[in-house]
Amino acid sequence: MKAYLGIDVGSVTTKFAVLDSNDTLMADLYTRTMGRPIQVVQEGLRQMADLLPPGVEIASVGATGSARQLTGVIVGADVVKNEITAQAVGATHFFPEAQTVLEIGGQDSKLILLRDGMVTDFAMNTVCAAGTGSFLDQQAHRLNLPVEEIGPLALHAKQPVRIAGRCTVFAESDMIHKQQMGHALDDILYGLCQALARNFLNNLALGKQILPVVVFQGGVAANAGMVCAFEEVLDQEVVVPPYHGVMGAIGAALLAHEYMARNGGTTRFKGFEASQIAYQPRSFECTGCSNLCEVVEIRAERQVLARWGGRCGKWEM
Repeated sequence: MKAYLGIDVGSVTTKFAVLDSNDTLMADLYTRTMGRPIQVVQEGLRQMADLLPPGVEIASVGATGSARQLTGVIVGADVVKNEITAQAVGATHFFPEAQTVLEIGGQDSKLILLRDGMVTDFAMNTVCAAGTGSFLDQQAHRLNLPVEEIGPLALHAKQPVRIAGRCTVFAESDMIHKQQMGHALDDILYGLCQALARNFLNNLALGKQILPVVVFQGGVAANAGMVCAFEEVLDQEVVVPPYHGVMGAIGAALLAHEYMARNGGTTRFKGFEASQIAYQPRSFECTGCSNLCEVVEIRAERQVLARWGGRCGKWEM
């Protein structure tokens, strides 16, 4: 049985997805990156090998996410694509009529506009943590709550309070102030969800037409309070895909399948045995010009496998 593997390595979480030849999900894995992408990818390969039934042959591999280049080298990816493309492909696979994709990850958030299945515009917020999964994680830890409980608690709000959501520092101080005033925790949490939804739209959606079907994906889509807040702010239904947390990995697997169907040939996948290879990453500063680019290099058994990061392509391998 031929199958297609997609890997999405982000700053906070790493996702795996394997699709069969009919693009049906066979197995998936959602885990924490923990600042160790190489080790987490290798451990993920070991777990995916155990999840798949005997006789499955990985015919092609796609990598995406902020560590997509590193992942591509580790596993031997056939396709390395940015998160915008992978998320859009994943969304249209489940919702062919999708015209707007809201994606909130651990370190950034994305708004993707689709028309007739093609990406026509997008916006990313990579400079402000307000509205990202890591900020929700931080607030859950401060409140001594599992982050999974924020959504259900927020839906019990009776009088949501307004939280300043333009900045993480102001949002946190405003939440503390509202707690000290005696507001109920449910009302504060839903106020936080509303603030994050407003922040997302104010940063990314200005001047853009948000048309249905609106698809909300990424780890934060598991938060029912955020879904409700987006529906309230947008005044329209927001749908959540069944595998919202691994949509980037599913998109990467779909792209890998498309690549192999179009080009044929043999996959560059190193096999699940890649989990046993000892990789040594390092970086150095190129002094060839005034740009002083930071070049990343990865080796295995003293052999240089890849370099990237330079603007001029001098070190690319």
